[in-house]
Amino acid sequence: MNIDNATEQDLPELLAIYNDAVLNSTAIWNETMVDLENRRLWLRERLAAGFPVLAARNSTGRLVGYATYGTWRSIEGFKHTVEHSVYVCADQRGLGIGPALMKALIERARSANLHVMVAAIESENRASIRLHKQLGFITTGQMPQVGRKFDRWLDLTFMQLNLNADEQDDDKE
Repeated sequence: MNIDNATEQDLPELLAIYNDAVLNSTAIWNETMVDLENRRLWLRERLAAGFPVLAARNSTGRLVGYATYGTWRSIEGFKHTVEHSVYVCADQRGLGIGPALMKALIERARSANLHVMVAAIESENRASIRLHKQLGFITTGQMPQVGRKFDRWLDLTFMQLNLNADEQDDDKE
């Protein structure tokens, strides 16, 4: 597997992965599929803001997953914290693509001198919660029934990773 930067040439495959998650999962709480122009604008906005969009490709060059991070909150005090997402093709899950993308994304965040990476995960997504725990994320919050999809209420689990765990907080001395 190869992980590199996504480009506009990847948009049809990114779109297919995104829309599959919209239609078939609670990973994305949208119920409306998007079109290619939506993903084109999304990619351009991510890249213009300096955020990575990583693409995982299998040995044949097929895009099998992607990961990105972006603004957690738009207020200045949160500029060192990002929220991320990772999506893998339905027929490729369980093959190590998600962990590989996450590790690469974490390294990008560390290289960008970010401090915290936040995950907002639908609480019944045990595979995603397990993956995040394996990567050192800790659960920091539970929000019951804050979303709705597929005619049911969804709970949200917040997890976070301190990207610079070896740094001591100056305010707590």
